[in-house]
Amino acid sequence: MGMFTGKKGLILGVANDHSIAWAIADKILQEGGECGFTHLPDRPDDAKKRNRRRVAKLTDPLDNAKFLMPMNVTSDEDIQTVMKATKEEFGKIDFMLHAIAFALMDDLKGDTIDTSREGFKTAMEISCYSLIAVTKAAKDIELFNPDAAVLTMSYYGGEKAVPGYNVMGICKAALDATVRYLAFDLGAHQVRVNALSAGPLKTLAGKGAGVDDMLPLYEAVSPLQRNITHDEVGNCGAFMLSPLSNGISGDIIHQDAGYHCMGSPGRATEKLRS
Repeated sequence: MGMFTGKKGLILGVANDHSIAWAIADKILQEGGECGFTHLPDRPDDAKKRNRRRVAKLTDPLDNAKFLMPMNVTSDEDIQTVMKATKEEFGKIDFMLHAIAFALMDDLKGDTIDTSREGFKTAMEISCYSLIAVTKAAKDIELFNPDAAVLTMSYYGGEKAVPGYNVMGICKAALDATVRYLAFDLGAHQVRVNALSAGPLKTLAGKGAGVDDMLPLYEAVSPLQRNITHDEVGNCGAFMLSPLSNGISGDIIHQDAGYHCMGSPGRATEKLRS
């Protein structure tokens, strides 16, 4: 018997085997949970269907990975199709992981003040509004079990200015606020909503946000004097989606080796100078 035996849920946002979403889903699957997955839609000109193939390589060998569907979160029709398929497969779900974010590379590379209007709207819609859209679609068809948990992925760049994170930091700040308001709205239905603010990891999204520059900084400044691992984030995310975290809602859980609690480099000053 695993921690998720008899539990069913939806994983939104796996891109490949380095994704934080996969680290969390893998723990849930190992603990006996049943999961449905979505992937980024493949471009019409991509005959090899790379987005689907990357995720299918992970899910196809697993009996408790029940389905894999494309989902464009800017399309309410796509979202409703996924939720209806989830209801047909599971009836009701106990957890939902939202690990979806996007910003145009030109807007990430430039200064925040140079963010384009269209780029801002695109980043905010995909990275923040999508959490509202998917939870509403699930609520509207009574997909959530009582005591169900929703978890999204945030980052410290939504709380403090992190050069290079730019417009995505603004989106994460909005996402953090969205978590609190959704926790209130869905609390009446006994559904919990939280965010996991993980430190930098080598993921596809992290590469675009300059993770290679962040890793040595976190190692030098954080109280634990190291970086976190995919395995640790997988464990924490699974915990937040499990009944073991019942009673926690509207919270932003930091998992960054303590980096967020530091007001100065502390004992790492000499290390940083070198």
